[in-house]
Amino acid sequence: MRTAKSARRVGATPALRLLQQAAIPHILRSYEHNPGTELSFGLEAAAALGLDPARIYKTLLTDVDSALVVAILAVSKWLDLKALAAAVGGRRASFVEPDLAERVTGYVTGGISPFAQRKRLPTVLDERASDHETVLVSAGRRGLEVEVASAHLVALTGATTARIQLG
Repeated sequence: MRTAKSARRVGATPALRLLQQAAIPHILRSYEHNPGTELSFGLEAAAALGLDPARIYKTLLTDVDSALVVAILAVSKWLDLKALAAAVGGRRASFVEPDLAERVTGYVTGGISPFAQRKRLPTVLDERASDHETVLVSAGRRGLEVEVASAHLVALTGATTARIQLG
């Protein structure tokens, strides 16, 4: 896996700097983002990188009973809002507007990383991430993914795991 030196060559984001500081093994994978694509950001990444979408995870910001919560799940799946709310002891969950997600996380939509967000929020990772040796999440910029072990993803984000994706 790549080290801190490789991250500096591509222009380190806060997410990559955190991975470097924590000495977490990771692999950077980049692709040319196409702003005109019909695909979701995550499915675009899977297609561009030639990877199984089940291994690429998206980071979504939600509101659970008026508290912000981060959900991390496979890009090819839908978020089960009821399951997410239950996972954090809440009753109702909804998605937040993209501009709020960008302000709170410090990342642009389509490049929101679960790592090194402006404020550490309760985070739930879909439990099926552990089915894979590694998963890919945004490295903090559109067109840049980072591959890490799901255990490291849990450790660095303080995530709990639960079945939060439909399908």
